[in-house]
Amino acid sequence: MEFKHTSVLLNECIENLNIKPDGIYVDGTLGGGGHSSVICEHLSEKGTLIGIDRDSDALNAATLRLEKYNCNKIFVQSNYSDIKNVLKELEIDGVDGALLDLGVSSFQLDNAERGFSYMNDAPLDMRMSQDDDFTAYDVVNRYDEKELARIISGYGEEKWAKRIASFIVNKRKEKPIESTFELVDVIKAAIPAKARRDGPHPAKRTFQAIRIEVNDELGQLEKAVDDFCDVLNPHGRLCIISFHSLEDRIVKDIIAKRNNPCTCPKEFPVCICGKVADMEKISRKPILPSEDELEANPRARSAKLRVAEKI
Repeated sequence: MEFKHTSVLLNECIENLNIKPDGIYVDGTLGGGGHSSVICEHLSEKGTLIGIDRDSDALNAATLRLEKYNCNKIFVQSNYSDIKNVLKELEIDGVDGALLDLGVSSFQLDNAERGFSYMNDAPLDMRMSQDDDFTAYDVVNRYDEKELARIISGYGEEKWAKRIASFIVNKRKEKPIESTFELVDVIKAAIPAKARRDGPHPAKRTFQAIRIEVNDELGQLEKAVDDFCDVLNPHGRLCIISFHSLEDRIVKDIIAKRNNPCTCPKEFPVCICGKVADMEKISRKPILPSEDELEANPRARSAKLRVAEKI
């Protein structure tokens, strides 16, 4: 299957990265190389792109796509949260900009075998990296009812979480739940008919929650935002595109804390903790897709871009 992905907020990312032709830039979620191809267009032969992805299919596709560009290109199969070790192994002390697109690629969603989509029947998988052992099957069939409800509620913000968890546990007593469509049927049975008629697909939030759990997405993100801030050179920019409120809140809170790290009580007249800001918010509010982009790519509807700069 060809690796296709429409890059979200592409122009806004490139504009906010303030790309220097001879700089070093990291695309921590390389995907098919959509954002990276435009970064490479702005780099000279002395510039460097470091592309990181957990998915070997993505790395192979991006390597071919970026072949024609003359800048230095380094491809690494890793998790973006491991950025410090990646740079240490490359003997690179700092970077001039970094981009994280936290969305699931169209390739992964549309490739039925990967099990990300509730619209295609496939084995319960949802791994970003196929080298990992832990899958959606393990979550659905081995977590107890309380843990399932916690995940579906916390990561999916699904109000029917307890009922869905109960239905999953009862169903798997008959036999393991092995495919995406089997899970969709259980979710539909758990949500009352009237509630299913309103809003998005009834399985959307539960699938999101399970995917986040399988890939430890929020834990990895929390570590990554701090680490990417650490490795930026002065005036280096960090652009992060999130797709749901849980991700956006993590990004927003960490940048805000680094912009105002003081831990002194509010009643203190002056700061005595000595903690100094090292990041500046470039976008006080998230940057959203234009109406034209939404018309061309409906999957961009929930995207939010936040930008910060190293002081």
